Amino acid sequence: MNIIIIEDELRTAKSLEQIILKIKPEAKITGQYQSVESSVAALSGGTQPDLIFMDIQLADGLCFEIFKSVSISAPVVFCTAFDEYSLDAFKNNGVDYVLKPFSKEDIREALKKVDELKNFFQQKVMPDLGDLLSKLGAPQASKSSFLVFKNQKYTTVAVENIAYFFIKNDCTIIVCFDKEQFIINQSLDQIAGMVSAKQFFRVNRQYLVNFKAIREVEPYFLRKLYVKLVIETPEKLLINKEKSHNFLSWMEER
Repeated sequence: MNIIIIEDELRTAKSLEQIILKIKPEAKITGQYQSVESSVAALSGGTQPDLIFMDIQLADGLCFEIFKSVSISAPVVFCTAFDEYSLDAFKNNGVDYVLKPFSKEDIREALKKVDELKNFFQQKVMPDLGDLLSKLGAPQASKSSFLVFKNQKYTTVAVENIAYFFIKNDCTIIVCFDKEQFIINQSLDQIAGMVSAKQFFRVNRQYLVNFKAIREVEPYFLRKLYVKLVIETPEKLLINKEKSHNFLSWMEER
């Protein structure tokens, strides 16, 4: 089985590759792509995988743009931190929808569904989409607090008190509205899957921001957006032009 991975977080892509190959040693990872553009180029250039693992929010936009540019016949397993795209996923070759942070068992179940789907077609029986949807299960509830360690003590920080999460020197840091900071073990990608997608937005690779922390948003050079928070950040929070529309739509949905 030839598999490609479309995922803009390199560490996540590597972890996914390792899990897949442990479960299916006979599989081959024939390509890894981080953007809509590179994925379209590969798939329109002759790449014909048997299966695709695909993140939804890529570096240059939503993965559904790929389907508008190139015909894809392979089944797709969507791996994402966001649960609101499930219907779109199943309209675009989706056979499973795995929420991050995923486990080895999640990927094992996804591969099992792919094998089941293959058997359906070999028997000339169409798969029951309703049955596939029912196997998704309910999305995980949003996390209400994080366990932290500071001054030789464990305590919890309520999510509602967190202004933003950011990455510094490969460490993930919580910054509260009172400006207190805590280092936690989870990656930003994992945290995005734990907190409410309606309350927090991944403005870029370094920052995940609470809606309540946003003071104002200004247009910036090259059609970017400059996000200003109610408390200071170590650097300017800039959203690239590809993500600007999604961000403004997210703000407008309040």
